[in-house]
Amino acid sequence: MIRIKLSDLLGKHKMTQKTLANLAHIRPATVSKMYYEETKRIDIKQLNNMCKVFNCEIAELLEYIPDDDKPRQNAKKK
Repeated sequence: MIRIKLSDLLGKHKMTQKTLANLAHIRPATVSKMYYEETKRIDIKQLNNMCKVFNCEIAELLEYIPDDDKPRQNAKKK
């Protein structure tokens, strides 16, 4: 699972979702979906813009958390 740590960064920088949307040129609804970790995909340009605004590395914005279930070994390819 990929965790979007946007709420952490907004709190750290004392910034609102609306301010981030304006500074990063991202729709406010998109920022809200990222904030609540409801988004299905993130555009590379959006990630780039958020890293510029926060002056951070991508690892400060995204975190990989391994799933509990392990990938199946010897799974047949279709």
